[in-house]
Amino acid sequence: MRKKAAQTRSLLIKQLANGDFNSGELLGELVGVSRSAVANHIKYLTNIGLDVFSVKGRGYRLASPLQLLDQNKISALLGQQSTNVVEVVSIIDSTNTYVKEHLHQLPKGYVCLAEAQTHGRGRRGKTWVSPFGSSIYMSMAWTFKGGYQSMAGLSLLVGIAINRSLKTMGIKDCKLKWPNDVFHNCRKLAGILVEVEGQVGSDASAVIGIGINVDLPNAVSEIDQPFVDLVSITQKPVDRNELVALIILTLTTMLTEFELKGLAPFLSEWREADLFYNEYVYLESGSNRIHGLSKGINEGGALMLENAGKVTPHHGGEISVRKS
Repeated sequence: MRKKAAQTRSLLIKQLANGDFNSGELLGELVGVSRSAVANHIKYLTNIGLDVFSVKGRGYRLASPLQLLDQNKISALLGQQSTNVVEVVSIIDSTNTYVKEHLHQLPKGYVCLAEAQTHGRGRRGKTWVSPFGSSIYMSMAWTFKGGYQSMAGLSLLVGIAINRSLKTMGIKDCKLKWPNDVFHNCRKLAGILVEVEGQVGSDASAVIGIGINVDLPNAVSEIDQPFVDLVSITQKPVDRNELVALIILTLTTMLTEFELKGLAPFLSEWREADLFYNEYVYLESGSNRIHGLSKGINEGGALMLENAGKVTPHHGGEISVRKS
């Protein structure tokens, strides 16, 4: 039943994507349901962030045309040399959850993309607000032959990859916040959630989750910190398919080097974009706070903090860093 409802909603979205009016009767005929059922599906779509309005006698229409993610277009942009398998779904609970549940069946470099997440997840159990068609929600599967120890600093590498991709787009002034955020003018633009599966002493797999704000609805109110999206920065439309392909290619290339050399080759890129370098910050873990001067990161991805003349490394986990 849920699968059928999801298919019906996907068909409705594709029909509405061009921004034209469609009557409830026409939509019902198209997807094989009654006009009242169409109304219920439209209500669901508005609840997940799709801006649909209705006019009596004319039907339903999106507030503006919608560019949908296109699996075939992304694969074409990746090129024939790419080994990445890309899957685009319309609405999902969480791309990370989906990849975790199917991890052992998926090829290395597999990517899941969604138009909307009903239970998007961020770091430390926070919700990642995921309105329909307005951002990038993606998760990549990657296996590391070296096990857990070969993943040190992985979330930092992903942040560097996102920043590289944005630079290629012409956005050159983003900053990286340890251990998993990308900022622009002190507002959050993107977040990273890396989840690891495997046993000590054997190969380990990572689910690399990425969320990037592209063109958020004006009505978004659930985000609990200052944020920004790419359209606000560039003041022009952003082709999500092109951006996704660029990130996949960049990240895949960097992961291949990371497997061989670790984080060391990328430290200078982090230093250049470090949001808090030489700033006084505090680390927060539960009720504990540690204050000090941020001195960048080491080859293991730890944050180096200077306190009372001594520099010590601090690793991720449940630690959060804030400017003092």
